[in-house]
Amino acid sequence: MSYPELFLKKNEDKRLRQGHLWVFSNEVDTQRSPLEQFAAGDLVLVHDSGGKALGIAYLNPHALICARLLTRKTNIKINESFFKARLAQALGLRERLFDKPYYRLVFGESDGLPGLVIDRFGVVLSVQITTAGMERYKDVLVKILLELLAPTAILLKNDNSQRQLESLSLEPELIYGELPEQLLIEENNVRFIVNVAEGQKTGWFYDHRNSRAQFAKACHGLRVLDLFSYAGAWGIPAAVAGAAEVCCVDSSESALALASASAELNQVQGKMQFVRNDVFEFLKQAREQQQHYDAIILDPPALIKRKKDFKAGYEAYRRLNHLALQVLSNNGILVSASCSHHLSRDNLHEILRSSARHIDRHLVFFGAGTQGPDHPIHPALPETDYLKTFFCAVSSRL
Repeated sequence: MSYPELFLKKNEDKRLRQGHLWVFSNEVDTQRSPLEQFAAGDLVLVHDSGGKALGIAYLNPHALICARLLTRKTNIKINESFFKARLAQALGLRERLFDKPYYRLVFGESDGLPGLVIDRFGVVLSVQITTAGMERYKDVLVKILLELLAPTAILLKNDNSQRQLESLSLEPELIYGELPEQLLIEENNVRFIVNVAEGQKTGWFYDHRNSRAQFAKACHGLRVLDLFSYAGAWGIPAAVAGAAEVCCVDSSESALALASASAELNQVQGKMQFVRNDVFEFLKQAREQQQHYDAIILDPPALIKRKKDFKAGYEAYRRLNHLALQVLSNNGILVSASCSHHLSRDNLHEILRSSARHIDRHLVFFGAGTQGPDHPIHPALPETDYLKTFFCAVSSRL
């Protein structure tokens, strides 16, 4: 099968040859292949300036990332068989890694399926399609998922800002089956109640599972503060593992209600406190009231969504970590995380170093974490390596 041709400018093929999958609109030779001749979602055969074919991509002429490579083989048909092979490969990796069906099944480019994220909650699948190119194959993807996994429900979570950039509908769609009234998942031998339809992103954040297990082990007998707690994914395991008490702070009433229900499910509600408040305000009040906690988890949402937001976002991370250190007990544990791709590991390292020095605390790292194995990192796409976590032991030196 032949596809329309997309030509790159001279020397603009370097990133693709190194393994990256994206083509930016300013890298296209629009004299040879005018972008306006294509429709959003069209398949194209990408060529370098010399005419050598580099692979097949789908395209959106109106987007900054105007093409995303699906395969480097130029004689392949992009059809149901293609997507079935990619999905089966992604499933095979997860089934090697996990013995229960609770994980991220597809992580976009890392699984060779740019623009697609699928989280598996047992018999329910939560799907995010973020590009016009992948949207074209929505029905094919659903058909394959039904064959591979026989789920009872598939929800398309369309409330994503990336879809807005691609001029796609933001209305969620229950494309198959019915969602159960209560959906249970298991992570690190702890059970949680999940709200896929109304929860953030796909409904749960599997990416921190390894760091949560490490944190829980360190919390026996401690007074724990879980900031930006969402549905209690850090705090509840800490309570199950023997924390003396856990305070979950979040601005979302519905998230805290889920956390409370999950605490009851795991029979630790007597140790738990749920506070609806802005985290900055909570920390300021705790400092003023001289409240202290033995272990603090600081896992905010992405505070730097775009490169131009770096300065304001960096300052927000700095303030949060500075405030958290001020309410941490002597010989306490701070786990500080960031899911902002634009905040590097070195940036977070420096924030922790400078914040500790500013208040004359001795801080050392005794562990570091990244995303779980169901969020594999593509070696040529730094964008897929987004999560960073530092485990800090903090004391007042005599």
